[in-house]
Formats: sequence, structure tokens, C-alpha cells
Amino acid sequence: MSQNKYFVAIAGNIGAGKSTLTGKLAHAFKWQPFYEANTENPYLADFYDDMPRWSFHSQVFFLGKRLEHHRQLLDHPGSVVQDRTVYEDAEIFARNLYEQGDMSARDYDAYRRLYQAISAFLPPPDLLIYLQASESTLMQHIRQRGRDYEHSITSGYIGQLNNLYNQWIDQWTACPVLRVPMDTLDFSKSTGDFLMVCQQVEAELALRIG
Repeated sequence: MSQNKYFVAIAGNIGAGKSTLTGKLAHAFKWQPFYEANTENPYLADFYDDMPRWSFHSQVFFLGKRLEHHRQLLDHPGSVVQDRTVYEDAEIFARNLYEQGDMSARDYDAYRRLYQAISAFLPPPDLLIYLQASESTLMQHIRQRGRDYEHSITSGYIGQLNNLYNQWIDQWTACPVLRVPMDTLDFSKSTGDFLMVCQQVEAELALRIG
């Protein structure tokens, strides 16, 4: 594993366990972790005050930052593991804003064209790990970590995102996908579960490089 350079990305809904798995895989395989960029979005306050008016501006800002982040990890000399991908911003969150009426069809079309034009030049990961979980499991994880800014998240919203995540993953063909069933596995607490995930990751990457 150490003789090759890998780009592994972890995708999943809010509360799925992306950051936890990113850290554990980075430690186990000596990879460089890349966590979500926390750059403050200058449109965020306006967005929450008037979503239909500012959703396009806010999502374009996030898309730009995510693309910068993607380029940085591709330029890293060693293997990397990424917490959330550039694809999720467009395929899940921007699409959800459009479908719930908080982004106009014109703005969504412009956003999609920009995303598709730029992302076409970005090499995909060697492996995409999808943390698949039910609404109940995700809501339990969200309650357990107790972040103040997540108190307003509803199971209905999580369900909307889950539907979009599953549609996106079912259509994803740019690289292999390893689905991790979070309803039955707990790699954060169970050493056996984490070792199982590590073995699956190794097997997928061996097929990819071989």
C-alpha cells in the first residue's frame, strides 16, 4: 500500500461518519487527511435570510472552494483521504435547493453548467467510499455529537438528502464505489468493524492499481 499513491474520497450524508473514518484511515494507512474546508462563506448570512435570492451565490462560493481543495489534494505528493467531495456540493446540496424551490431553474442550470465544465478536468478518486445509512441512524449520530448548529436539522431534510445521495451513487461510474452499511457497522467503536473496512479498502485499491 505504501508504495503507491492513492486518492480515496469518503462521501455520505450529514452524520454518516465521514470525518471519523477519514481520521482513522489516515492513521491506519499513513495517508494525509483532507477535511472539509471551513472557509467562511460571505453569502451565508444573506442565504439564511433569503434562500431563493442568495442560494446561487452561496453555492457558487462553496463550489469554488471545494474545487480549490480538490486541486490541492491532487497535488499532494503522497496518498490522501478526503472528507466529502466536490461532487456532493452539486449532486446533493445544490440539487436539493433547486428541488425544494430555493434555487430558480435558470440559476440551477447556470450552476450545473459551471460545475460540469470545471469538474470535467478534475481526475476522480481511485476509490469512493460511500457511508450508507438510514434516516434513523443519521439522526441518532447527529444527536450524539450534539453540535449546536445541527439542532434544527429534521429527519425530513435528512431523508431528502438521503434520496439524492442514493440516486447519485447508483449512477456513479467514474471510479469504484465501496458501500459501507452504517446501520450495521460501527467503525468508531468496534475494532473488528474498522478492520473489516480497512480490508475492503485494501482489496478495492489492489484491484484498481493492479
